[in-house]
Amino acid sequence: MGNPLDAPNTSEKPLAITMGDAAGIGPEIIAKAYREQPAWMSGSFVVGDVATMRRAAHLVTPSGRLALPVAVIATPQEALAVPSHCMAVLQLGAALESVPFGRVDAKAGALAGQCVEWAADAALQGQIAALVTAPLHKEALHAAGAPYNQFPGHTELLQDRSARFLGKSVAEVPVRMMLANDELRTVLVSIHMSMRHALEAVTFDNVLQTLRITHQALSQVLGRTPRIAVAGLNPHAGEGGLFGREELEIIGPAMEAARALGCNVSGPWAPDTVFMRARNAGGAPGEFDVVVAMYHDQGLIPVKYLGVEKGVNVTLGLPLVRTSPDHGTAFDIAGTGRADASSLIEAVRMARALSSGAGNLPPGRPKAN
Repeated sequence: MGNPLDAPNTSEKPLAITMGDAAGIGPEIIAKAYREQPAWMSGSFVVGDVATMRRAAHLVTPSGRLALPVAVIATPQEALAVPSHCMAVLQLGAALESVPFGRVDAKAGALAGQCVEWAADAALQGQIAALVTAPLHKEALHAAGAPYNQFPGHTELLQDRSARFLGKSVAEVPVRMMLANDELRTVLVSIHMSMRHALEAVTFDNVLQTLRITHQALSQVLGRTPRIAVAGLNPHAGEGGLFGREELEIIGPAMEAARALGCNVSGPWAPDTVFMRARNAGGAPGEFDVVVAMYHDQGLIPVKYLGVEKGVNVTLGLPLVRTSPDHGTAFDIAGTGRADASSLIEAVRMARALSSGAGNLPPGRPKAN
């Protein structure tokens, strides 16, 4: 087959979609996206296992209809020549033995990790425009053993790969998670850690770094200085120190330092109301472009409440564009064909917008054929 990364570097580059865990809903939502939105999926390809993707294509085929054709490609650039209504797949390594749906499998975890590594390298080397990652299963990733058992998820794996490429330490490539939909954006100070450790992560340096990364990334997306709202850590944002002093001693000083660097930040605001103020609802824009949340669930619950099918995860701070659906592997429904591909389609839409340098994200969602 040759080295897939030997494809010529042209001005038009394809979009890579990693397959995710073969035992989860990743393959079937990818196949469903290609079937339902061929125009949006054109010029993209799947990194993974051909047999698994063919199984997924048959799984999502309505009764009496022909299954989505699968085109096997050897290089990323070949995806640009694959016709619409056809799913391009680049086989990574040896064929994967069929794995049962909804069960943790070390082989599936290992392939999911390898797909992310390959796509990250391809993006870093300029072979693809961006990558969209279908859900992987953290327990399966851990079961795969070294090196994947050291990574809690996609974000940390991509951060490590980017640091290696840049010749830097992981600490020198700080990243943040942004969850976004058409109504709300939120960026997290800390990502995957226990609640106790998340509280310890609310430091001056971490908050300031989050504000700087958010300012830089959204300035590029919006084409202007973003309006950043900062959520307090404590109820009522500490109520002047009555319910905690983090807002006075850590968050507030970090915000002042960010303002000195040109960031438009306000707060810290009461965390139970700031997300409502930032929400774009009923055609009316919110007061803020983004909310910086102090820990994982504080920021993700508001976005997911608006609809998991609309949310997209964007990793900020990487030297590449990466998006993903705002949900997991859904082992409980894997293999039933009931999984909703909307969040994956949104992730593709946002990855194209971020990699095109076109400025603001396109409004609305693609219409079904």
